[in-house]
Amino acid sequence: MQQISIDVPAAGGRADAYFVKPAGPGPYPAILMFMDAFGVRPRLREMADRIAERGYAVLLPNLFYRSRRGPLVDPADLLDAERRGAVFGEVMPLVRALTPELLVADVRAYLDFLGAQEGVAPGPAGIVGYCMGGRNGLIAISALPDRIAVLGSFHAGGVVREEAQSPHLGVGSITGEVYFGHADNDGSMTPENIATLEAALAGAGVTYTSELYEGAPHGFTMSDTAAHHAEGERRHWAALFELLERALPTPAR
Repeated sequence: MQQISIDVPAAGGRADAYFVKPAGPGPYPAILMFMDAFGVRPRLREMADRIAERGYAVLLPNLFYRSRRGPLVDPADLLDAERRGAVFGEVMPLVRALTPELLVADVRAYLDFLGAQEGVAPGPAGIVGYCMGGRNGLIAISALPDRIAVLGSFHAGGVVREEAQSPHLGVGSITGEVYFGHADNDGSMTPENIATLEAALAGAGVTYTSELYEGAPHGFTMSDTAAHHAEGERRHWAALFELLERALPTPAR
């Protein structure tokens, strides 16, 4: 595979990012991978590699580039539940600073970058997002339905909010397919929130799947944190690749 750390053009400057794609000529469908609040780090690069191995060109940008270049955290702090919670509190101002307007402007630039790379297939891309990346993925596919064909969102929080800009209120524009893998007993995405999201998607006629991962806590895919749940991670990979192969197939599939 071709694996590079690179600064890519974004709406507010240049974002530090990781780009990976298979070594052959392609063309490979494009995937934007949206990080969790702890940023681009070895674990997320490993996950991007795993997606690329299936025949995709994957861009993993630092969504907080306006505020801080990576690395954002010490990975060792994520393995202890108490320290992980403290780190989460430290990065919350960065989460809040990334408004939907800033995000969508950046996504346009990221998609332009991907589209200009050799071996990347033309046409709509996919988004895979984790935690806040899942919420941001929903915002992006709602804002840019002609450019994003599929969203895989895992343990997303804050998708349903008591505010006019709640992400679930914008789903009526989605033309692609979306998948949500929800963490169990997640205060940032309660059973009531899940039901509200599902009603919004169904009411808008969106092709969607929404599943609860029983016993899996918020952050369950991340093997470098105290929230890791092995069975939840395994299930997520199976669901993700089934989704991508269906909605954004590679030439070999």
